[in-house]
Amino acid sequence: MATLAAMPREARRAPGGVIYHVLNRAAGRRELFSNEGDYAAFIRVLARTVQATSMRVCAFCLMPNHWHLVLWPARDGELARFMQKLTVTHVRRWLEYRHRVGQGGVYQGRYRSFPLQDDAHFTTVARYVERNALRANLVSRAEAWRWSSLGQKLSDRTPLIPLAPPPLRRREDWVQWVNAPQTSAEEAALRHCLTHSRPYGSEAWTAKMEARLKLPPLRKRGRPPKK
Repeated sequence: MATLAAMPREARRAPGGVIYHVLNRAAGRRELFSNEGDYAAFIRVLARTVQATSMRVCAFCLMPNHWHLVLWPARDGELARFMQKLTVTHVRRWLEYRHRVGQGGVYQGRYRSFPLQDDAHFTTVARYVERNALRANLVSRAEAWRWSSLGQKLSDRTPLIPLAPPPLRRREDWVQWVNAPQTSAEEAALRHCLTHSRPYGSEAWTAKMEARLKLPPLRKRGRPPKK
């Protein structure tokens, strides 16, 4: 019996000039990075992809089974092209190194992302990303995690990822602020945006961005009201 050709996936709208929080996780709850060599390999791929595309990186953090990137593409469609180049290269090398070519996917699916407003909402996201390892109790101080934008200078065996000037000047006490706990409300709001791919910003900005991206309204939980 002939098989049906796979339907092409609809390209996600990602206008340039907007900052995005991007995340992806390993398939099957496996580890993406089992040792320092795995982390360093991804950093090298990231550095080369940044150099080849001129993508602006605002923050990043690699975790054992996922990673976070805060990216600022200049042009429409640049985010998708960057992510394709980054993940295809990383997947190929990950599988070849483990001699697992043809034995299943590396990531659980397409990357998740949401746009964020370039004001205090940006600093909230950057802080959230850079304190991930601390939140997971992998280190006692966020800057001690070398596989992040905050701690990358601790590693002398991997290239530095050049960070773009942020839209807002960082606080003088940025490192201390990253190490301070975020509120549960902030973390819940970011998880909501990531889960549902919704913009993160003020109410007015969010409404404009949702219209610009042609996002349908979120369905409310629970049973529909009786007529």
